[in-house]
Amino acid sequence: MISFNPHTPQRRHHICLQDYWAAPRPPAMSDPITLNVGGKLYTTSLATLTSFPDSMLGAMFSGKMPTKRDSQGNCFIDRDGKVFRYILNFLRTSHLDLPEDFQEMGLLRREADFYQVQPLIEALQEKEVELSTAEKNAMLNISLNRRVQTVHFTVREAPQIYSLSSSNMEVFNANIFSTSCLFLKLLGSKLFYCSNGNLSSVTSHLQDPNHVTLDWVASVEGLPEEEYTKQNLKRLWVVPANKQINSFQVFVEEVLKIALSAGFCLDSSHPHALDFMNNKIIRLIRYR
Repeated sequence: MISFNPHTPQRRHHICLQDYWAAPRPPAMSDPITLNVGGKLYTTSLATLTSFPDSMLGAMFSGKMPTKRDSQGNCFIDRDGKVFRYILNFLRTSHLDLPEDFQEMGLLRREADFYQVQPLIEALQEKEVELSTAEKNAMLNISLNRRVQTVHFTVREAPQIYSLSSSNMEVFNANIFSTSCLFLKLLGSKLFYCSNGNLSSVTSHLQDPNHVTLDWVASVEGLPEEEYTKQNLKRLWVVPANKQINSFQVFVEEVLKIALSAGFCLDSSHPHALDFMNNKIIRLIRYR
C-alpha cells in the first residue's frame, strides 16, 4: 500500500486540483443561451446569435452592447416574442422560412429592421416581391404635383453675427393608389423620409393599405441642415440605391424600376401621353 503524507507537496497539489474542479466555473462560450423576448423563451447558442456580427444581436452577444436580464437571469429583449422565431431560424440557416398563410409580414419586417440583420431584410424584400407578383390582376396609379415655395432662414456669418436669407424650394406631392396592398408595402419599404437627421420608412405612414400620400422637398443649396428640422421639411430617399429624390424625374424612374420588377407594365391607353411626359399621372397595370 502506498501512503501519502498530507504535509508533502504532492498532497497539497492534489487538494488544490480538487478545489479547482469543485469551484463554480463561468459558462463556456458554447453553452446554451436562453433569451426572454417579450415574454417568450428561446434557447440557442452563442454561435447562432453572433452569426451576423454586424447585426444588433451580433453586437449584443459579442460584448459590444450591454444586455438586460430578467429575474431568472435570462437575456431580456423587449420586442415581439412571437415573430422572433423566424428571425432566430434565419440566424441558424440563413434561409427565410415562412408559413404559406403568414399574415404578419409588416411586423416581421419592422423586427428585422430593429435587429439589423441585413441579409434577412433583403430576403424579406425579395419575399414581398414574390408575393406581390403572385397576386392576380393589379393596378397602380400615381398622381404627381409640384409647387415652388420660398423658404426663409438665418445664416451664421461669424460668431454672434447672423443674416436673414431666402431661397426658392421645390415641394413635391405624390398620391399613390394600388389595388395590390403587398406592392404598396414593397414600394414603401424602399422609400425613406429623411427627418431630424434620421431615415424612416414611409411604410410607417401607411394608414390605408391601398393608398399612401408622400410629401417631400428638394434640397436647397445653402440651407443649413438644422433648418430642415426646424421647419419640418422632409426629404425623400430610395434604398438600396441610397439616392436622394430631388426631382419628379428621379422619382418616376425609381418607382418604375420597382413596379416593373413586380410585374407591372405601362397602361398604353391611359394616361394621355402629354400627362405622362410631364410626370403628372402614371398608371401601370399587371395581368395574371
